[in-house]
Amino acid sequence: RDALGQIEHRRTRPYRPQTNGKVERFHRTLADEWAYARLYTSDAERCAEFPRWLHTYNHHRGHTALRGQPPASRVPNLSGHNS
Repeated sequence: RDALGQIEHRRTRPYRPQTNGKVERFHRTLADEWAYARLYTSDAERCAEFPRWLHTYNHHRGHTALRGQPPASRVPNLSGHNS
């Protein structure tokens, strides 16, 4: 819980982009770019690939909503080094 800070878990109706569009879009991206992007030999292999995919998604993949910048560019001091 401490790692979540002020983040709250809120339930919304499933498959309702009107109320939960960002999460629904992220789930679609997960399916298209990670879970089903290629054939995996096992679920364990797919799960092992997830941290690398998530790092690429957050630190290297440009997002149109952020004018081509990755999400990590919006988080100050993400690396833990004050600048």
